[in-house]
Amino acid sequence: MGHIWLFRDITQQKRAEEKLQQAANVFTHAREGIMITDLNGNILEVNETFTRITGYSRAEALGKNHRFLSSGRQEPEFFAALRRELIDKGYWHGEVWNRRKNGEVYVAVLTVSTVCDADGVPRQYVALFSDVTAQKERHQKQLEHIAHYDALTGLINRSLLTDRLQQAMVQTQIQGSAIAVIMIDLDDFKQINETEGHAAGDHVLLTIADRLKRHLGEGDSLARLGGDEFVAVLTHLPDMEARAALLGDLLSEVAAPILDGERSFQVSASLGVTFYPQPENVDAEQLLRQSDQAMYQAKLSGKNRYYLFDPDEDRNIRGHFETLERIRLGIAQNEFELFYQPKVNMRTGQIVGMEALIRWRHPEHGLLAPSSFLPIIEDSPLEIDMGDWVLDAALAQMAAWQKSGYTFTVSINVGGRQLLQPDFVSSLQATLANYPEIRPNLLELEILESSALEDAVQVSHVINQCRTFGVEFALDDFGTGYSSLAYLKYLSATTLKIDQSFIRNMLQDPNDLAIVEGVLGLATAFRRTVIAEGVETVAHGQMLLRLGCELGQGYGIARPMPGREVDGWIAGWRADPLWLELEPVPRSDLPLLFAIVDHNAWVHAIERHLRGEVDEPLMLGEHECRFGQWLHGAGLSRYGSNPSFAAIDSLHHRIHEQASELVHVLSRQDDASAQAGLAELQRLSRELLARLDELLRTRAD
Repeated sequence: MGHIWLFRDITQQKRAEEKLQQAANVFTHAREGIMITDLNGNILEVNETFTRITGYSRAEALGKNHRFLSSGRQEPEFFAALRRELIDKGYWHGEVWNRRKNGEVYVAVLTVSTVCDADGVPRQYVALFSDVTAQKERHQKQLEHIAHYDALTGLINRSLLTDRLQQAMVQTQIQGSAIAVIMIDLDDFKQINETEGHAAGDHVLLTIADRLKRHLGEGDSLARLGGDEFVAVLTHLPDMEARAALLGDLLSEVAAPILDGERSFQVSASLGVTFYPQPENVDAEQLLRQSDQAMYQAKLSGKNRYYLFDPDEDRNIRGHFETLERIRLGIAQNEFELFYQPKVNMRTGQIVGMEALIRWRHPEHGLLAPSSFLPIIEDSPLEIDMGDWVLDAALAQMAAWQKSGYTFTVSINVGGRQLLQPDFVSSLQATLANYPEIRPNLLELEILESSALEDAVQVSHVINQCRTFGVEFALDDFGTGYSSLAYLKYLSATTLKIDQSFIRNMLQDPNDLAIVEGVLGLATAFRRTVIAEGVETVAHGQMLLRLGCELGQGYGIARPMPGREVDGWIAGWRADPLWLELEPVPRSDLPLLFAIVDHNAWVHAIERHLRGEVDEPLMLGEHECRFGQWLHGAGLSRYGSNPSFAAIDSLHHRIHEQASELVHVLSRQDDASAQAGLAELQRLSRELLARLDELLRTRAD
């Protein structure tokens, strides 16, 4: 039997199988994610890399539309354009933002190709994609750094500086602070580049940048605009004197020698400075232009200096220094004069001293009060010159009075800067030595409580030194500082002067009365003499005497006067009869004094309401006001048996009836009746106060 052998050439089939296997391997092991969809975008197959990138398994992905991967970051128009290009060209390539299964958004570089059959009819889409999120972020950071930072120094450039300056301007508006923009241009830097080479120039620029950065605080910015120009934005500005020192430091930093191996370079800088906010609205670019213009003016003025652009501040600074020079000239030309205000014991009428108060007899503006010139010289060397002049003039006047038979203490005000001078004590002794006829214990130095707070340890040391040779001290404006009690503990000033603001308002403000009473208690506890400033009326003196304060000073006693008029005032001085021998009230009667002030405050509130100055609710019920609460409570308990008390209660009732009627009349806008009603209310109030004064004088034991 024979054999029949049949052979078929399957080479092409094997090659096809090999290609299919290769394709399968590529599909399975490709580093790109691969997704095959039908023409509607429904997923037919994915590879392992797809799962690794998206987080979705093959089973989770098959059958879903590819849109389930969308992040939502790209608009529908984006995908419509992608589909049109795919139809027109057969492929699309670009970046898309997709979302992983865990919700994380990522960037993919995507290529989509159309797969056609043998007849060229589209059957499927194949998408290959790679996750480029990390590369894109790195690239973006590199681009941002290039866009915003100087390549040589690493400082920010103009673009980022403008942005930071705008942010600083917004914060300034919110916080109510100020910023400075400083343009820094190196003088004659071009010569270094031309003679020493660009490498040397770069070394100089790097060194200057490092030096300038040392002067920046938190929130400040330093930029290089290119070439030899830098800009600093300072967001925490000190006072004017410290600003000038800072600008001087920047100039010194730039001008210091720069070493480069064996070579040494030295440059200077011209600084242009502008400030924000300004009276006019400006933006960041305008501030940069202003500082640039100011820098140009600094170069025109001789280089190695700074120039302030701000017209208002510049004008104020020039005016300040012009005024300082005018004051200096006034001292030299003897235009200043001391006026003297008496200090008296209101109970006995004894004159206990004078306070020397400076005035300026200006040849053009007449007699000027100290408030018009003393603040200008504060913290300047001229403050010391003025203080020396005052001390000498006061001692000269004391010597003249002594020849006329008057011997009393004279107090002068000493500024904090003068008091803390290292040679203050020796200078004071030298001046006293020029007037040997004046006993040092007749000189009293008044220091503001705020000055004592600046360096309490040194102030205490100065006070103790001066007391060794007889000079005494008083704390002026006591009660206006923040640590009155703490500083009383170790400042050995013998006298406390209650600030006039408390005295002036204590007859109508229970809080001010409480402060005055509290200061008097402190003075007693610390065994200090106390004197009240601002005694403007007889009533002020009466209240102080009833509180136990005998010494007073103010317009109700005498206005400040030239030294030559003191003799005449002394000859005619008599204490008010209502003050003489007026005794302090016992502590148990202090609530009555406060009740009187509560009533005054209530009447004052009614008056202000009728004048339309306030729109606060009025306490028209006689049991509502603080005086009424005292009257029907502690007052009734303590004074109810006094014959005057019933009359006081009746008057208080009538006063509240009158006030209610007044408010009713006011609602009818009957001004004439309102004025008449107010006069009656004031009359009843005066009668009530007289009854209360009688109650004080005839109070129960």
